[in-house]
This record gives sequence, structure tokens and C-alpha cells, in this order.
Amino acid sequence: MKRGAIRFRGCALAPFVILAIGAATSAQAQNLQDRPVAPPADAAGLPATNADDQVSFASDALDYDDTNDIVTASGDVRMQRAGSRLRADKVVWNRRTGEVHASGNVAVVNPGGDTAYSDESVLTDDMKDGVVENLLIVLANGGRLAARHGVRKGEITTLDRAAYTPCSVENVKGCAQEPSWKVTAVRIIHDGNRHRIYYKDARISILGQTVLWLPGFSHPDGSNQAGGGSGLLLPNFEVSSALGVDLSIPYYLQLAPNRDLTVTPHVYSKVAPGIEAQYRALNTLGAYQVRGMVTYGSRLPASVNATALDKDKGIRAFIDANGTYQLGPDWTLSGQVRLQTDRTFMRRYDISSDDRLRSSLSAERIDTSSYLQIAGWYVQSVRTGDKQGQQPIALPAIDYRKRITDPWLGGVIQLQANSLSLIRTDGQDTQRAFAGARWDLRTLTGLGQQVTFTAYSRADIYHSDENDRSPTVVYRGREGWEGRAIVAGAVDMRWPFIGSLFGGSQQLTPRVQLVASPQTRNLVIPNEDARAIDLEDSNLFALNRFAGYDRWEDGSRVTYGAEWNYQRPRVEIRAVAGQSYRLTSEPTILPPGTGLSDRFSDIVGRVSVKYGKWLEVTERFRIDKDNLNVRRNEVDATIGSSHTYALIGYLRLNRNIDTSIEDLRDREEIRLGGRVQIARFWSIFGSTVVDLTGKSEDPLALTDGYQPVRQRVGVVYEDECLSLGVSWRKDYDPTGDARRGSTFSLRLALKNIGR
Repeated sequence: MKRGAIRFRGCALAPFVILAIGAATSAQAQNLQDRPVAPPADAAGLPATNADDQVSFASDALDYDDTNDIVTASGDVRMQRAGSRLRADKVVWNRRTGEVHASGNVAVVNPGGDTAYSDESVLTDDMKDGVVENLLIVLANGGRLAARHGVRKGEITTLDRAAYTPCSVENVKGCAQEPSWKVTAVRIIHDGNRHRIYYKDARISILGQTVLWLPGFSHPDGSNQAGGGSGLLLPNFEVSSALGVDLSIPYYLQLAPNRDLTVTPHVYSKVAPGIEAQYRALNTLGAYQVRGMVTYGSRLPASVNATALDKDKGIRAFIDANGTYQLGPDWTLSGQVRLQTDRTFMRRYDISSDDRLRSSLSAERIDTSSYLQIAGWYVQSVRTGDKQGQQPIALPAIDYRKRITDPWLGGVIQLQANSLSLIRTDGQDTQRAFAGARWDLRTLTGLGQQVTFTAYSRADIYHSDENDRSPTVVYRGREGWEGRAIVAGAVDMRWPFIGSLFGGSQQLTPRVQLVASPQTRNLVIPNEDARAIDLEDSNLFALNRFAGYDRWEDGSRVTYGAEWNYQRPRVEIRAVAGQSYRLTSEPTILPPGTGLSDRFSDIVGRVSVKYGKWLEVTERFRIDKDNLNVRRNEVDATIGSSHTYALIGYLRLNRNIDTSIEDLRDREEIRLGGRVQIARFWSIFGSTVVDLTGKSEDPLALTDGYQPVRQRVGVVYEDECLSLGVSWRKDYDPTGDARRGSTFSLRLALKNIGR
């Protein structure tokens, strides 16, 4: 075997790959399957080189024609240069013309791991330009490109009769298969300067069938370089009762490496066309995006009984913007804007089903021992019957917390200062400020009991006016200035016991808590943030079981319960249950039905069962202490594998709460979803949400105990590089022009192209 080193004036020996590395595309009737040629071996056994312009080689025979100045290497020729490796049956280099001719089972691997195979290649001696015949490239990321003929000149590579796919060409048994999708084209041009790939007379095939012919199109070459990212994305197609046929074709515009804009025209058969846009930007401080849509058309008010006589016309639009900036190691600035011109726009155009749109601006400072937030927010209501003038505007909302170590008794002290101003254009205005301190000391007794001592104090001051405009009387408070002081103390004891059971380990932890707080002024204080009170396992042992600051649970009580955890291989069970008893007999402000209005509370708990990765069930409950009726029953279950599974959710609130308290209305609903894999890549999926609320749960309910909210079913094909799905969805919302109806959707996603 001959060995040696030849000095070249040029780049690494990798033009075979360069000819089509960026040209992710392919030729009609070209073979994308593996070639019966092994890729070049590593550089072991080749002479070492000291410079990038040197080529190490090995061959069975080496001949030099002095007369014509031609070097010929033959018989398992192997070469290496600057990280690229080549093998061929024969390599001929004409030093006079500068032509290098490689033939016979040519294969080359570039430094990036891409492998190119060809029958014959003719190159310049600087290895930058050349011609390749019967080319196959296997990219490092798994993509493949085949072409009958390829030419590279400078930064322009042209491929004739080419084919491209990013998909696997072998099945799990190693047998050849048709790729999920591929593009064939008469000609493909890769522009290395613009980092873009252009197709001429292209055909896109999906699952072996040609589905689209295009005279020409282009897309970025995947190098993520500036200037190569603009172009059309895959279209979206839907048919709905509200809009008719909806065809949208997004256009993506890369403005800079850190900024882009996507513009999406929408054409509908039942309403006027619309234009949607999304702008995104990233800089050294953070990122933000702005999305919006505008159209012109008729609209109905957000009313169940709206008729054509209520219709008017005008501009309809929405904006949804958000962003976060990191202003140094401690400060963060974040915000969002969500607004629409009318209440039914986002629902009708299937943008969002949220019933409230929140806009906010917040500045936060966080370090190892303190937290500061200065914020403001605004809410636009989308609910039927809500008065926008009753929605609060918070400006400002300030919260500061400082954690320090207790130098006298040990433990931790947390100081807090809070201020909130709520303004309504047609309702009650409220301002609040308070300062508080909390001390916690955790100890461990000799018997293994975990004991926590807590002391809490707070001073509040409130101001409110136009209180009579608040629709719920118990939330109003007394108009003018009001103040109050809050003091509380608590002792919490947990005593864990650990043992074995049925081949696993268990932990049983009884828990007892004693809380004492003198009588507190509550009803004269406006209630803005503590309205949705309900006893559950998450707040059973809380110092204050109201959700916010405006209401405080005074009096003395003892809370008791237990936690039980069990674990063994593939099995995990967690359970908690408890109850409280009020030691004082004074009347409570907690309304009947919350589980806390009597001296003995209802019994609440949670049980979670997990079996491997196949089953996970969680149930939360509240049981009436008097008659053991279930006042709250909430079940969430996941059954199955990642390919075939069922999701089950059920909620029933049967608390018999006064219907005038709008935040505590009872309801019942069931949520079902699932997916069944019917073949390796084919699945059927579906979901439904049904409102089961009847007169027994809510006397003011408009439903009869069975009212579907939405339903969806579809079929999808999904592998590593193709997702194709068809779905049907039906919504039952009767509000305004966001009317009930069906929507049919076709979804297509191709790896490396479009979205």
C-alpha cells in the first residue's frame, strides 16, 4: 500500500458534500436508499499532516506521469484533509489543468459528519468547484439528498433531477421503505450567500402520493444564518359554521437574526377577509412579541338572546403582546397587553375562549432575602352580562417582603408591606395598605415530633367610596376610612411514623394545629380579594383560610388530620384527611356551605394513586360533617401509555351556598379525553366537556343537567418528520355571533419546511 502527502492550494477535500449540503431537496426518480459502499474509515493509518493544505493518502497503487504531470492513485484510495475523509476506487489529479477526477464508489465525510456518495466526481484542484454524478448525501441530522448531476461554482450549487427527504428510508426491521414525505425537483439551487434553497418544477409527495406541484418555491437552508429565513409557511385550512371556509397562508419575514415578522392573510367564505401578524424580538435584555388581527364585519352583542336586529358593522380586532426584560441581576420588567374591540371577536375567530383578558405591567426585584413587586393591571371582561365599568383597574399594586433571621429565639422573621389601589369607572373604588410581620420557629423534639411555632401581626388601613355600586352586599364594607389590627399565634405539630407494609414502606404522619386570633373587624372592610372561600385539603392547615388579605379568620380553633404515604416498586399511594373545630362560640363571617360555618368543619381530604406509568388517579373531596353527604368531589385520572390513553376529569360542587354570592356558585362537569393508537403511526383522538349542572346544584342554572360545552374528534398520522391530521370540533357557546357550530380542520406539518 502506497502512502504519502501532497500539498494543495485550497480548502479541505469536501466538495462532494458542499455540492448539496444546504440543498435539502431531491431529484425525480433518484434513489434515496443506502449505497452498497461503506463510508470512509477514520484517519488511523494515514500519515499525519502539519497543515490544512496537505492531503494524507493511502492506496494500493500510485503512479506519476512525468510527461503529462498526472498523479494517479488506485485501489481503495483513502485521503484525508482538514478533517474531511475520502475513499474511492481511483483518483486522478492533472497538475497542469488543475482537474481532480475521483471515480468508483466515491464516498466522503466532512468535519460536520455529513456523508456524500457518488459514482464519479470532477473537481478543481482547490477543491472549491466541481461536478458530481449520481450523488447521494446522508446528512448528519438524518436528512438525505440524491441527484443525478451536481455542479458547484463559488457559493452557488446546482443539482439536476434531485430528491430530498429528512425522513427515515428504513423501517424498524432494516428494510427499505418510502419516506413519509419528500420533495422532487427538476433543479435545485443552493445559494450559500443568501443561505437559501430554491426549487424549480417541484413535487411534494406524502406517504408515497404526490399531493402538490409547484413551479418554484424556496426555504432557508437550515444554517440559521441571517438573510435566509424569509418565505411562505405551510397553509392552514379549516371549515367552520361561524366563518365558513378559512384559508390562511402565513408569510415569514426574517428582519434580522434576532427579529422576525409573520403576516397571515385570512380568506373566509362567510365573512370579510382579515389580516393577522406576529412580531418577535430578542435582545440582550430580554424578549417580547406582539400578535394581532384586524378585519371588518358585522357583530352581535355578547348576549344569548341577540338577534339580527342587534347587529352592527365596524372594525373588529385584537392585540396580544407580552415580554420580559432582565434589568440587571435582581430586577425584572414584564408586561402583557390583551385587548379586543368587542366581546365575541376572539371566540368567533377561534383565537381564544378566555372569559377575561388581563393586561398588566410589573417590575420585580428579587435577591436572596427580599422581594419587591410594583405592578398594575387592567381586566377586559368577555362574560355575558358583565359590566365593564365594574371591572377593577389596579394602579398601583405594591408588595414588599423581607426575610431575616431571628437573633434572639432563632427561627425566621418575614416582614411584609403591601399597598393596592382599585379603580372602577362605574363601581366601587378601594385603596388598601398594610404592614405585617410573621415569625416561624421549627424544632424537633426527642420523640421525633416536628413542632412549628408561629406568631403573626398586621395593621391595615382601607379607604373606599361608592360602595353601594358593588352588586354583592357582603363585599361592600363601610364607605370611607377604616382600619384594623390582626394578631394570631399558632402551634403546629407533625409526628411521622415509618414502617414496612406489603413489601413496601409507609409513613403515617398525624398532625395537630392550634390557632388563636382575637376577634377582628371584617365586615366593615371592603372585600376585593378574599371572595372565593372554600375548605379543601390545600388550605386546611393555613393560618388564614381566606384566599386573600381582605378577610381574616379570627377566633380559636384546633385542626387535626393525618397524612399517609405508601411506596413499593411501581406503586405509590398518598392520602391526607382532616377537620377543624372552632373553640370559640362567636358568630363567624364564613357563609354556610363553605364547610367552615359551624364549630366543627366538614371533613376534607385528597387521595392519589399511581401505578407505574400506566395509572394515576387523584381525588379531592369534602364530606358534610352532619350527614356525610359529599359536598365536593373532584377526580382527575390518567390511564394508559403514551400512545394509547384516557383522561378523565370530574367535578361536583354541591355546597348549598347562597346563590347571591356570585363567586361561590355550585356546578358539576365532566371532562373526557383520549387517544387510541390503531397502527404504528396512526391514532384516533377525541375529547369532550359536558356541563352537568342542574337545579339541584344551582337553582339559577339555565341548563337541564346535561349541556355539552365542546366536543372534538380526529385522526392523525405522526412520525419523526411528518404530522398529518384531520379533526372535527363542535362548540355549543350561544353567545352573540360566537355561535354554536362545527369546525373541520386539516393540519399538516413537515420537518424542516414551514412551521
